Amino acid sequence: MRRPVPTILLLLCGTGLLRIALFTDLYLRYVKEGMRPLLIASGVLLVLLGAADAVSYVRRRGNGAPADRGDQSGPGERGDQEGHSDQEGHGGHGHGHPHSGAPRAAWLLFLPVLSLVLWAPPALGAYTASRQPPRAVTQQSAFDPLPAASPLPLTLWDFIRRVQQDPTRAIEGRTVRMTGFATPGKRGGGWFLNRIMISCCAADAQSVRVRIFGAPAPAAGTWVTVTGTWHSGGALGTASASVALDARSVHRVAKPANAYTDALPLTPSR
Repeated sequence: MRRPVPTILLLLCGTGLLRIALFTDLYLRYVKEGMRPLLIASGVLLVLLGAADAVSYVRRRGNGAPADRGDQSGPGERGDQEGHSDQEGHGGHGHGHPHSGAPRAAWLLFLPVLSLVLWAPPALGAYTASRQPPRAVTQQSAFDPLPAASPLPLTLWDFIRRVQQDPTRAIEGRTVRMTGFATPGKRGGGWFLNRIMISCCAADAQSVRVRIFGAPAPAAGTWVTVTGTWHSGGALGTASASVALDARSVHRVAKPANAYTDALPLTPSR
């Protein structure tokens, strides 16, 4: 690989990290919010390494020193090496030109690096949520009394816990409101309201979902706020209770900047 290629890769990679972590919220598509300082530090380090490598390269060229390790042999030595290579290439053993493909393959590294600088891949959404099993919510034995607000704002996790684990059945008859993105239902009618959550980065993403009845399904990936009541099925307060909602209203909302959290409902668009 020619010397300028790794230098440019370092600079582009560092610039891409700084662009998504320092000047925008795009980094939230890939990692948790707490990772931002580490991304910024990594971007600064890569830019400094690339700049130092570029300065070193320019100085070597200015001093007349060979810029590439492969050019450091003298004319006589190159002749000997070329002769040796010819003997290897024509000796019937197929060992000629062992590194001929390396420079072309190295240029492929620019594609993922340029994507950070020019076009950041989107966050996980409907495609991922509809193709993986929902994450099991954690067990909870004690529940605080629900506020008197109506509709009651809840996260999807809170709704699932109340439906399947709250022995007081406090969710029964209450009008609740939740926000997530839509995915189509595969069987049993209705569609799904989803959230994707991560522990560290998008690679460990898992989804939670609530089935919605009584309202037409929005387009897959559309962020909506749904208001309704628990869709009866099974014994409320036990694992047999259906994780579903009878919708009274569905309003489209803007996608949140941090889509990898199960946050309280967003304000519906008017």
